[in-house]
Amino acid sequence: MKKIVVFSNMYPSAEHPTYGIFVRNQVELLKKSGVKVDVKAIDNPNGGKVQSLLKYGKWFASSVLYLMGNRRKLALTHAHYAFPTGLLSLIGKRLFKIPYVVTVHGGDIDKMAKKSARIAGLTQTILQEATHVITVGERLKQEVVTNFGVSETNVTVMSMGVDRTVFHPLARDAVRDELNLPESEHVILFIGNLIREKGILELVQAFAALQNSFPEVSLHLLGSSKSATFVEEVKQYITTHQIEGVHFEGTKPQSELAKWLAAADVLALPSYHEGFGLVALESMAAGTPVVASDVGGLSYLLADDAGILVPPRDVESLAAGLLQALSADEASNVAQREEIVHEHSYEMILENMLKIYGEAERTR
Repeated sequence: MKKIVVFSNMYPSAEHPTYGIFVRNQVELLKKSGVKVDVKAIDNPNGGKVQSLLKYGKWFASSVLYLMGNRRKLALTHAHYAFPTGLLSLIGKRLFKIPYVVTVHGGDIDKMAKKSARIAGLTQTILQEATHVITVGERLKQEVVTNFGVSETNVTVMSMGVDRTVFHPLARDAVRDELNLPESEHVILFIGNLIREKGILELVQAFAALQNSFPEVSLHLLGSSKSATFVEEVKQYITTHQIEGVHFEGTKPQSELAKWLAAADVLALPSYHEGFGLVALESMAAGTPVVASDVGGLSYLLADDAGILVPPRDVESLAAGLLQALSADEASNVAQREEIVHEHSYEMILENMLKIYGEAERTR
């Protein structure tokens, strides 16, 4: 296979190590298998409206110049997120006849495409002209086929996968000692961006209600404070209602996240919407049960009691779900969770990716 280029509007850097980490992990997986991969990506989430326009403009110009200079060396391009990233792949196809694959992650369909009719139209064009579309969840596939008119044969459901060399069960006593977590404490964990849409405020409220049943319980919030205003609102709520045991842990590298997941009693993911919910899969790989909103890809990933699903924005149901998880037998549904994790392992993901790439390359 000739070289491929991956376009992404999210990619990690030293300053932002978890920003689009799932894209870099897939790139590294492909490189280890022998695929030659270049990356043209945005690795900085910061910036106001003007700074963002400049940042995106520079990225677009640089990427188009890259396509011009490498058009004969490329087998295909792979865009992560239909819009705006997919525009680069569309340009590559129309100007230089380079086939492309696009991965739909959720926000590009649930939020971006709904901003305007123009963006929705561009998203449809990008998806329809792709050689193949990957969606990270079954619901997204249904939307791509039904709402954007993409042939079902051109769409594959495939998550970004879980690295089982990183996320796996660890001795709880040892990791709790390393993380300074009391052995007797019930630990609830959240991992993700600290934004309203992740259900953080509802989680804090549910945690407060839970303390009546579990006095020795703590809530640890790991992730980037993308909205300082919202984080301050949450902290003010905690202070006003005198809620103890809530800890803001900041961002962590994946090796640290793996330890936190192995040390926790339950992962909470009460999002309002979620394309797939990769951290839920990583939690399952670490052997830790998940309580999550019954939305998007989570509805499929945690179906049939693989996890505990609750309605979004429902504090009472969330508290009940957390109580159920903390009271449950740790050995329940282990075989089922293991089967799901294997299905989404890097080995399976790589096999499917190479097949899709091979078919796309043959269309050139």
